Amino acid sequence: MAAADLGAAEWERSKITNQDLNLLKKLGITTKPKAVCFPSEESYPAPPMGYRVSFVDHLIRGLSTPIHPFLRGLLFVYGLQLHHLTPNSILHISIFITLCEAFLGVSPNWALWKRIFFCRRNGSPNVAYNIGGVVISIRSTADYFDVKLPDSVQGWRKRWLYIREENHGCAEDNIPPFDGAEKILRRRSWDAEATEEERTSTEALMTRIHELQNTRGKELSGIQIIVYFLKSRVQPLQARKFPLWKYTGNEDVDRLSVDLEVKDLERLVRKITSLSKKDSIPSSCRVKPYSATHALPKNKRKRGDVEDSGTSKPEEAAPLPQKAAYDPYLASIISSDDDEETPALDVAARTSMSHTLVISEPRVEGEESSPPQQNIGASTPPSSPRAPSPKRARTETVSEPTLQLSSSSNLLMEDPVIKDLLRIGAQFVGYREYASKTEKKLAEANERANTLALQLEQSEKARKKAELDAVDARAEADKAKADAAGVEDLRKRLHTAETSLSDHIAAQSAREEAIRKRLTTQSRRFVARTAQEFQLDEPANDPLLDALSFLEVHGSEAREGIDQAKAGLSRLFPYFFPKKEEPATFLNLAKCFNPSEDLGLRVRHENMKVAVENTVALVADSQQSIDWSKVGDTDQIEQSRWRSLIKAAKPNTRKILAYIGIKPSSTPSSSKPEV
Repeated sequence: MAAADLGAAEWERSKITNQDLNLLKKLGITTKPKAVCFPSEESYPAPPMGYRVSFVDHLIRGLSTPIHPFLRGLLFVYGLQLHHLTPNSILHISIFITLCEAFLGVSPNWALWKRIFFCRRNGSPNVAYNIGGVVISIRSTADYFDVKLPDSVQGWRKRWLYIREENHGCAEDNIPPFDGAEKILRRRSWDAEATEEERTSTEALMTRIHELQNTRGKELSGIQIIVYFLKSRVQPLQARKFPLWKYTGNEDVDRLSVDLEVKDLERLVRKITSLSKKDSIPSSCRVKPYSATHALPKNKRKRGDVEDSGTSKPEEAAPLPQKAAYDPYLASIISSDDDEETPALDVAARTSMSHTLVISEPRVEGEESSPPQQNIGASTPPSSPRAPSPKRARTETVSEPTLQLSSSSNLLMEDPVIKDLLRIGAQFVGYREYASKTEKKLAEANERANTLALQLEQSEKARKKAELDAVDARAEADKAKADAAGVEDLRKRLHTAETSLSDHIAAQSAREEAIRKRLTTQSRRFVARTAQEFQLDEPANDPLLDALSFLEVHGSEAREGIDQAKAGLSRLFPYFFPKKEEPATFLNLAKCFNPSEDLGLRVRHENMKVAVENTVALVADSQQSIDWSKVGDTDQIEQSRWRSLIKAAKPNTRKILAYIGIKPSSTPSSSKPEV
């Protein structure tokens, strides 16, 4: 079963932390005005005009704008966009460009790249990624640096942003516009191998790479290459004014920032590799890289020097071979895994563009040269995957009628204006079919957008209707629930009333039955006394029976009241008469409460006695000498004087009671009646 392409489902809201912002600032990527634009609340990229989608993990691995021509060529030949490449793939390209320019002394070329790397699809048997859906891997047959890359970079897909799209004098350096819906199609160019001619031309470079790896005491590693381009503060994947072999140090025009601190550099190296805190980070390379202070050897040949290259001149070109060498343009538009076809017109246009570029492209001195102290016998490989091999260009230019130029034509071709016109024409021919396809895709996208808008409108109407139906359904459900609750409550009350009525009827029937039995018994007694039988005429509606029933009901209530009164009096009797036995009849109980003497006066006398005893105890506690015989002789005290003494002592009554330990009550004093 084919793997499902996630597409737009992979994108989500960007989550860039303050730590990421500080790192970009230290690397100098955000120092240029409006170089970076951060997303706001969107969960799918919508870059503003003039911006492209990128990732924080791509930028810290050497990516910057305008992009390097070699990277531009790779994206074109492989048919990819920047978001299709994983962070490890970006780092592979940065290391390769740094290796070529700083340690081999040549421009990065397509032939050497094909000998070392190939592309493969990233994903599982059931899921194929769109973000990071392509991985650049090292061939198992290539003897290349062990870079120690991490197995996976956690969360890099969530840290996306917008970078300002810039060119470097021509449209060739531009980043392809972002298209999140574009599917990844495997092409023949993904695993294209170098031809025999390309292998011969790059053999000296591969030998030099092996020497850099294995020279004892001067071994070069992938970590050293990473440390070098991070310390130099030049982004390898940026289109620069000068290559790295002309790097001038702190004053170089291509530097983005000042030198990183040692701790920041080591932290960054560990972040983009699989090195742990226990592993040491090299402070410099064991092999001195080429720069302005360590120039290339003088025997470096120029790219346009045909005589030194050992190849024939265009006028002496050999006939075309039976089978042409691998053409990256032709292979890039033919998919090996998909049924997508490309018209023949596109192939002709791109081939024509390649021929014109060979004629019109000015030779740059020192743009590509052989490795140090090595002799390359074959032709120099192309510097970019978008440039054809020299041999193919020379043999095909002979068959072009327009390329048979006279001496005056040669002078005309040297005119800078004519060169610019040829370059612009080549670009136009190369991008004409691309623009046509883009317009077709744009029309399809607009049609899809209109369809989606119509579907969205329909779904919005359906959603609103569903919400209204849901509100009505909830209201009906609430009403039904309330009605059900009311019915259940009524059912319970009805059941309770029925139960009570049944109990009442049963009790009434029991009482009536008891009355009938008593009447029957009374009837027998009546007959025995009067010799006459008492008979009920209508037992159901007899007045006597109803009166007896009424009397029975109220008689029961009266008996219950008498029992309760008797129980209450039984509890109160010991309180009033602690030394007497409770009488058996109510009449005797009533007599206890109606004696000949006044019970209230007796209680007050008892209270007075207690008060006098407490007073005597209080006086004794004060240790005062008092003549108690005179105190008890009331005949010697006048009644008015007695009252005045009690009145004078009354304000201190509460203090005296508190001292004794008795809480005073709110009842009026009983001393006055006794006085």
